[in-house]
Amino acid sequence: MVRIIWTERAVRNLKHIFDYIAVDSNIYASQFTKSIVKASEKLKYFPFMGRVVPEFADEQLREVLFQNYRIVYRIAGDAKIVEVIAVVHASRDLLLLARGDWELQ
Repeated sequence: MVRIIWTERAVRNLKHIFDYIAVDSNIYASQFTKSIVKASEKLKYFPFMGRVVPEFADEQLREVLFQNYRIVYRIAGDAKIVEVIAVVHASRDLLLLARGDWELQ
């Protein structure tokens, strides 16, 4: 089984998503962000299930989709570690975000 690590940046991304949704509903914001985390848990068993991020064409940099969000992760440690590095809305320009340290704002 693979160990999943959430980077500080990915946690901040998740918090931004929570805060945005919480303007309308704290309950839905909590459920939605928990669902994103749950979607990433599948990577424990299938770290290569996500597609290679097309913008970077790096076999170790992959993503899984959850609704309109991209959960971007890196496979490390001979596929024993999955490092979630960002959670971004699919409409965002990933190349632009990468230059800005993957921040949502």
